[in-house]
Parts: sequence; structure tokens; C-alpha cells
Amino acid sequence: MPKIHKPTVTSVFLNFLTTFYEKCKFSEFLDNRNKLWYNINTLGISCGVRKQKHIALIFTERRRTLTDKKKTGGRLFRFFDFNRGERPDAIEEDTTPTIKRYFKLLGRRFWKLVSLNIMMIPMILPILIIFYASISADKTPIANHAVFSQLYGANLIDPTPATTVLLDLFGAQKSISVYNDISTYVIIGICVLFLVVTWGWQNVGSTYILRSMVRGEPVFLFSDYFYAVRRNLKQGFFLGLIDVIAIFLLIFDFTYFMGMPSTFWTDFCYFAIMALIILYFLMRFYIYLMLVTFDMSLRKIFKNALIFSILGIKRNFMGVLGIALITAINVVLFALFAMTPLGIAIPLILPFLYYFAVTAFTSAYAAYPVIDRYMIEPYKNLDDEDEYDDSTEEPIE
Repeated sequence: MPKIHKPTVTSVFLNFLTTFYEKCKFSEFLDNRNKLWYNINTLGISCGVRKQKHIALIFTERRRTLTDKKKTGGRLFRFFDFNRGERPDAIEEDTTPTIKRYFKLLGRRFWKLVSLNIMMIPMILPILIIFYASISADKTPIANHAVFSQLYGANLIDPTPATTVLLDLFGAQKSISVYNDISTYVIIGICVLFLVVTWGWQNVGSTYILRSMVRGEPVFLFSDYFYAVRRNLKQGFFLGLIDVIAIFLLIFDFTYFMGMPSTFWTDFCYFAIMALIILYFLMRFYIYLMLVTFDMSLRKIFKNALIFSILGIKRNFMGVLGIALITAINVVLFALFAMTPLGIAIPLILPFLYYFAVTAFTSAYAAYPVIDRYMIEPYKNLDDEDEYDDSTEEPIE
């Protein structure tokens, strides 16, 4: 009769080790016979040389079986394998700032942009309150020309064909808003003060997040927003103050010369103001981006923004075209939803969900590659050359 071997503590423990190795597959646990014998000896297992060779053969066969399973599709336990060295590295993504990458980033970051758009509402809401108060107030006519009052009085005292013709030429009037309630002035004053104080900080926080999106970096909305504000607290305030004043003056001059009688100088000033508005609109693509990226004075920021508005004319044009298309889509949606039973309720809500953040992302995507090309890449290459020179320099004996 064949001899029956009774199970011993050693055999049971070794069976447990083989089962554990098969399921967890720690490849460094038993890599070869030497490691196997070392592990057996350190665990205090005493057995003969023949049994050690037999154990090593068992583990070798088990490892080959697992390798075959892995090649033939046995993927159940691959989830627990932390040493999958055979897996190839991920293909490096093309970060060239093309239109294709713009839509790819827009799709990835759309819900982040929706959240950012909601965070930008405090920047837009005071403007909407002032605009609503202006269009809903009473109107009164005013004269556009300085000689209107004299011509009007002369025409009342002694109307003649000459005074009538002159009054027709210089008597054009326009309407302005008149607020009869003191509370309206208080509300408008609070909105203006809030805009003047926080305009720069809100632009700095949102621009920092948009720059991270364009770079393809991780974005944490609240922490990144307030980090950028704290980091640029002083410069952000003064830059926002200059920005608000410039926007107000350009809008005021545009409306003033648009309502003036048509003469050579008024037409010249009107088109000059339009050119300045377009130029400053392009400069705003770069102003806040440079503020959150570099440590520069405000004078250099405006100077570089003026230069980049000319150097990056192609990307600037594409950015303006993208903003125009987004605006046109919003207008079309407004017209379509206005014909539904819901009226204009949904079209009024839509801009507060995506419009401001998406247009700001479009301008940042158009502008940042220009900044990177002229202000980051040259110095990055210079730093690499300096490091190479330092590494190849021979030591002084």
C-alpha cells in the first residue's frame, strides 16, 4: 500500500503562502529560489534541501500558470496588481492651442465654467441694476449744442426764417433719465461703489481660474479664486479702478459723440472713440492674464497689453469672432425661447449659466498662447541653456 503522508504544520503553512501568492501576486515576494529560501528561513520553517527544491518548483509552476492566465485574458485579479510594468505609458496629449483643443477643453471644463459663471454674477448684477434704473426712469430732453438756448429764445421773441433754419440745424435734442426718488440715487451709488472696489479683484480671481483651464491644470474654484485675490490684492484693486474709469470714459464719449450733430470733427472723434474701444477691448484680453502670471508694474502691464493687441492680431481676431458667435447663439436662443409659452424667462436666465464665463474663457484661450510665446518660452529656453552650461562646466582645480 502506498504510504500516506499526514498534513503537517509546515505543509499547511506553505499551501497558505502559495494560495496567498496566487491571489495577490506580489511579484517581489518570491522572485527566485534564493528569495524563496530566504523567506522560508526567516519565517522559521525547517525542511530539507529536497523539500526546498520541491517548494521552489511549486511556486515556479504557479507563477507560470498565472503568467499564462494573464496573457490569455485572466483579468480577475489584475485589479490588485500594483506592478503592471507591461502596461504602456499613456500617449502624451497634444497641447497645441488649436480650435480642436479649444472645443476639447470647453467640453471638459463646461460644468466648471457654469460654476465660475455663477461666481461672476456679483460682478454683473450691479451693472444690470444700474441699467434697469436708467431705462425705467422718467426722461427729459436736453440740448446737444451750446447755442440752442440762445436760438430758442431769439425764435420765441422774433421768429424769422433765419432763426428757424438755425434752430433746425443746432436744435437737436436727446433724452436723459431723471430720478425723482432719493432711494434710486442711493441704490445706484451703492452699486457704483461696489463695482469700483471689487471690479479688479473679481476679474483677478476669475482670470486666474481661466488661465489654469487654458493651461490644462487642475482647478479648484473657491481656493484658487481667493488665492489669486489675496496674492494680487493691491495691484488688483488699482488695476480694477483704472479699468472701470477707462470703460466709463469710453462709453460716455461714444454716446456723447453719437448724439452730436454730424460735422467733420464730431465724426472724426466718433470714429476715433470707436477705434479706442476696439483697441482697449483687445488689451483687456491680456491685462488681467499678465497680472496673475507675472510680477510687473501696472505701466508695463498696459504697455505689453498694447503691444500684444497688435502682435497677436490673428488670435485676437479669432477670439473676437468666437465671442461674436457665442453672442449670436445667445441671441438666437433668446428669440426661440421668446416664442414659447414661457416667454423671455428662460432667455434671461441662460446668460447667468454660461455666457460670461464662456466668453471670458474664449478670450483667455486666444490671448495666453501669445503671452507664452513672447514672455515665457524665450526665458524657459534660456534657463535650460544655463543649466546645461552649468552641468558641463569643468571644476576649477
